Amino acid sequence: MPAGDTPSPEPWIAAEAPATADKRHSAPAQRNRAPITQILRDILPARGRVLEVASGSGEHVVHFARAFPQLDWQPSDPEPAACRSIAAWLDESGPLANVAPPLQLDAGRLDELALGPVDAILCINMVHISPWAATLGLMRGAGRLLPAGAPLYLYGPYLRAGVETAASNMAFDESLRARDPAWGLRDVADVSAAAGAEGLHLDRIVEMPANNLSLIFRRGPRPD
Repeated sequence: MPAGDTPSPEPWIAAEAPATADKRHSAPAQRNRAPITQILRDILPARGRVLEVASGSGEHVVHFARAFPQLDWQPSDPEPAACRSIAAWLDESGPLANVAPPLQLDAGRLDELALGPVDAILCINMVHISPWAATLGLMRGAGRLLPAGAPLYLYGPYLRAGVETAASNMAFDESLRARDPAWGLRDVADVSAAAGAEGLHLDRIVEMPANNLSLIFRRGPRPD
């Protein structure tokens, strides 16, 4: 294993995740929530509504809502098991007046839904564990819902031209495609092209722990 590489991760699947009643646990969410929070401190608005697409277990949104109490949070996920887990984590966390009940929402149809205005969109560890149509729908929705300059934040493992991919990520990609041919690590260039077609530009890329990346997109043309 190359220096600095990490063991191959496993996809987090709501229906297969460890559960206590409806509440499910995501080890990746526990590990990555703190470094993600540090990035969010630089990009989220001071006030407004944040839509989390593919919220998974619900551990992220509870953590973020506590870290950013001035923002209103809307979790969502296409899987009923995940929505039940989100609700269970919210129930256990005590009163979090800035978190709405979870929506059962398919990212591929985000642009078709009447969600009302949002000031930021987060999508963590979804792009590689979903068909490409989900990413295209996410970009269409972000292009329609976000105001000028607002962020779309993506987190996860990606491929980049001219940058060597960690062996663990290559093994992860193979395991994903073996599980579902429609899944797999996406190239940053392809994701950026899909975003650009919907009026978003890639503002910056941030290297994250365990061979992951933060991709920060903004609504509107790139400033000169």
